[in-house]
Amino acid sequence: MQAYLLIIAGAIALAAFVTPVARGFAARAGFVDSPSARKVHAEPMPMLGGAALYIAVVAALLVLGERAEVTELAGIVIGATVAAAVGLLDDRRALGAPIKLFGQVGAGLLLIGSGVTIQLVQDPLVDGALTVLWVVVIANAFNFMDNMDGVAGGVGAIAAGWYLVLAVDNDQLLVAPLAAAVMGACIGFLVYNFFPATIFMGDSGSLFLGFVLAALAIKLRFPGRPTSVTWMIPVLVSAPLLFDLGLVTISRLRRRVNPFTTAGQDHLSHRLTARGLSPRTAAVWIYALALASGALAFATSRSTPDVGYAIFAASAAAGIWGLWRLEFATARPGAEGIT
Repeated sequence: MQAYLLIIAGAIALAAFVTPVARGFAARAGFVDSPSARKVHAEPMPMLGGAALYIAVVAALLVLGERAEVTELAGIVIGATVAAAVGLLDDRRALGAPIKLFGQVGAGLLLIGSGVTIQLVQDPLVDGALTVLWVVVIANAFNFMDNMDGVAGGVGAIAAGWYLVLAVDNDQLLVAPLAAAVMGACIGFLVYNFFPATIFMGDSGSLFLGFVLAALAIKLRFPGRPTSVTWMIPVLVSAPLLFDLGLVTISRLRRRVNPFTTAGQDHLSHRLTARGLSPRTAAVWIYALALASGALAFATSRSTPDVGYAIFAASAAAGIWGLWRLEFATARPGAEGIT
């Protein structure tokens, strides 16, 4: 565990050092998110935080990771590089949803090519399709979660932290270094991204982190446990991401707009602030949700199948209740004027 703590500390230091450099370069390079009626921030905001996250994660692995670990994780890092590059281009030129989707699918295929695939039904074609689908869903869910200062970075740190705990607990020691690096990079980045933020991670950061978290979930194995149970574990770790994605998708479909090309203040964080919470408090509540869902995932990894199914069923019921409570039982914040 000492080695992973060193990677976390190194990634924190790297992110804390590189992020202000990226912030200073962003304005000169044209990576700036301008305010609009559909966004929360009132001032132009640098968007090269994703580059800082990428550098911190990769550098921490290369400098502090073991050679065998780095080699094993090379396929994931290559796919993550593609995801980050697509996001970086989108931050600069607004590529559009189809091109971004093509890039995400390509990154997923690279993951499969490196031997990292879901092994649920033991059919290469079906498992490969599920792998690409999982990558696309989690990458976009993380992209959606990046909607308020500090929210995505904190959720990313907590999810990576749970993957680190699960990896160590199940002797998956080649997964743990990447999880540690992501956790540390997100914590270091939050120094500048927590409310009031001075830099955004942009799509380069959200697609990069989303891809890596999806890959960690696929790479993680649970020896001696049936796949009929273990598939629920990464779903529970990812529950806040999936909940926000589902909430926004349902809300926008009800308004008859495209969920993936229509921006708006209709995310979980926005609904919490509409109920009177400050942006800081809203972020902390979402962190608490991420901690709780990760704890349920850990409990599922240690429980009997029947208990695991019960945990998952109760979590799904709570999620459905939350969707109903936020979307159907109360007015949608920001629905007016969102196009």
